Amino acid sequence: MVPRRARSAPSNSLPRHRERDMTELLTYKNLPVPYIAAWSNEHLPEPTVVTAADGIAFVDGLGPNGHAHGRDTAGVLWMRWALRRGDGKPEFNVVHAPRQKRAMWKLLCQVCGGPSDVNELGRLWLLEDNRDVEGWPEEEITTHPPLCLRCAPLAARLCTHLQDNVVAVRVGRVEVDCVYGDVYARSEGPFPVLVEKKQVVPLDDWRVKWMVGGQLAATLLDVTVVDLAELGGAVGKGGIPWSGNGSPVTAGSDASAPACQ
Repeated sequence: MVPRRARSAPSNSLPRHRERDMTELLTYKNLPVPYIAAWSNEHLPEPTVVTAADGIAFVDGLGPNGHAHGRDTAGVLWMRWALRRGDGKPEFNVVHAPRQKRAMWKLLCQVCGGPSDVNELGRLWLLEDNRDVEGWPEEEITTHPPLCLRCAPLAARLCTHLQDNVVAVRVGRVEVDCVYGDVYARSEGPFPVLVEKKQVVPLDDWRVKWMVGGQLAATLLDVTVVDLAELGGAVGKGGIPWSGNGSPVTAGSDASAPACQ
């Protein structure tokens, strides 16, 4: 559970790994690999973080004027990843930042990468059960993207953080308004000091220019708890969910591992 805060056209000639990144549900050793999970050959060398005139920068992204290059429109400097989904072995407990961001902005299913389910009550999410917290789940902040009906039962069963502690909700309004990552501070030398790891900071906070972002976070509003068993979720052949806009593609065979972050 992330602590609450005070309220305030693709080309037809994409490389094969980019096409796969957007359309296919991959499996590895008979298990579905979540869309937002990283693969072992997607890691890139981590550049040194240095102090810039406007916050922090990667050492190879410091402009002549002393400002950082490579920030997004909100001013966030993001961890670097290759886009090679399906290349190597899946890392079920590591989130691939570009795909997680895409899933959050477009409200895609975190497991299959297809459209998440929405009805008159809102978008489908699975959350850890924190009903003992006053006001929960209204204004819950989460880094987990939503789900489609077919993938929700699978995620509830296989996600280690949800096992025996899962609640299904419908979300009427979603505000993608925070970033999750590591926060740095200025030092006396050229290298900033890491002061907070795995923190959630609002996108309009000045600290975003002192962060290396790892995931987007969303605030969930107009939230209704629903019965997971009555959602009508279905799983495809062999227990593998089938996305509405792609077919499963096997990247390996025989094993067991958690199928989500």
